[in-house]
Amino acid sequence: MPTASDINPFSNFSIGGGGATGLIALFLIAVVVCVLVIVMILLWRNNKQYWIRIPLYKKVGNVMTRVATYKAKVFRIGNAGDYLWFVKGVSKYIPPATIQSAPNEFWHEEREDGEWINFSMTSVNDEQKKAGVKFIHQDMRSQRIATGNILEQRLMQKGFWEKWGVVIGYVIFFLVITVAVTINLYMMGKIVEQLSPLVSEITQAISEIRKTCKPDNSIIPALLPLFMLGKIE
Repeated sequence: MPTASDINPFSNFSIGGGGATGLIALFLIAVVVCVLVIVMILLWRNNKQYWIRIPLYKKVGNVMTRVATYKAKVFRIGNAGDYLWFVKGVSKYIPPATIQSAPNEFWHEEREDGEWINFSMTSVNDEQKKAGVKFIHQDMRSQRIATGNILEQRLMQKGFWEKWGVVIGYVIFFLVITVAVTINLYMMGKIVEQLSPLVSEITQAISEIRKTCKPDNSIIPALLPLFMLGKIE
């Protein structure tokens, strides 16, 4: 069963004799570990100090372009609470900014004289509301419509029924309606043809009744269907 001395890599080191080499190695390892710890602490402290992000914009060809992003820290002056910002990378002291564009981020513009000015982005929508205008980018809208049509034609191919199903459905619907109306008119014509003899007989029966009835007498209404059916001559 292994013991603690077997697991310990420095169990064979000793101060005298052959253990001097091991002691030197142990010292060098300790120095390296201490240096790494110190470097990590310094980096962490430096990162905590330079907590301010400064995106720097500059006009390039009449277009505001971000040319760099720097980090800054608070540099206190005296004991009265005054301080400046020290920008790392350019070793520049600037007044503390007040316009924040994001958490711990402050936009700055470099003027023609090299001065850094804190600024914020204006809202195009608000500016148009103040001016009372409604801006519509026709080129962008036309391009969006054209792109949508191209994507629909190339990437979203429609099947035959998906493309022509609605048209074929309307055609079948109107054909069915047309056939139904035609059949209805044909049947009505047949019914009219079958009723023609009956109408003729009714007309003849009424004429005979008028001939047999006296001017001052009237036929009994209950006997009228019999006359119409030819039961009474």
